[in-house]
Amino acid sequence: MLFNSNNGAKIEYIIAGLGNPGLQYAATRHNTGFRAIDYIAAKCNTKIDKLKHKALTGRCVIGDKGVLLLKPQTFMNLSGEAVADAAKFYKIPVQNVIIIFDDCSLPVGSHRLRLKGSAGGHNGIKSIIESLGSDGFPRYKVGIGEKPYPDMDLADYVLGNITDDDEKTMAEGFADLLPSLELLMGGQPERAMSRYNK
Repeated sequence: MLFNSNNGAKIEYIIAGLGNPGLQYAATRHNTGFRAIDYIAAKCNTKIDKLKHKALTGRCVIGDKGVLLLKPQTFMNLSGEAVADAAKFYKIPVQNVIIIFDDCSLPVGSHRLRLKGSAGGHNGIKSIIESLGSDGFPRYKVGIGEKPYPDMDLADYVLGNITDDDEKTMAEGFADLLPSLELLMGGQPERAMSRYNK
């Protein structure tokens, strides 16, 4: 496995983690996509510090593929603006645009790769589908756990701060993201799903 900072490799993939900009949102469950991108960047010894395409960006190599890491700064509901702008600039086909986002139907720390599909009620994914004109992009759902009680407002839950224990569990779960991404980008999505989906 090869994960490192970009050495001039051509950008072939975009990996975008979804969240909301600003310190007031940094610790929320809804910023799980941002956490995933930060984890990948740290493992690849790169930084997400260049403001381009309405997003904070960084470059790295996963396997032998040049990757643009993306943290949209448009707020969740307009995530597609940043993703589509970057995809257009680098001429990235929709199947090479990979999205990472929070999902309250999965246990904390688990993740599930899907190769396409509807927004499933997630406004960030809805925006990306609208902006790309397609739902045919791979996405990783990262579990944030279910609401503590059924009648709790979903927005209150996802915009609530993650607990220290859950953040630790989530970080441990991220360890499977890089090898899964390497398989996905290496043309082995079924193997990535069978081995690492939880």
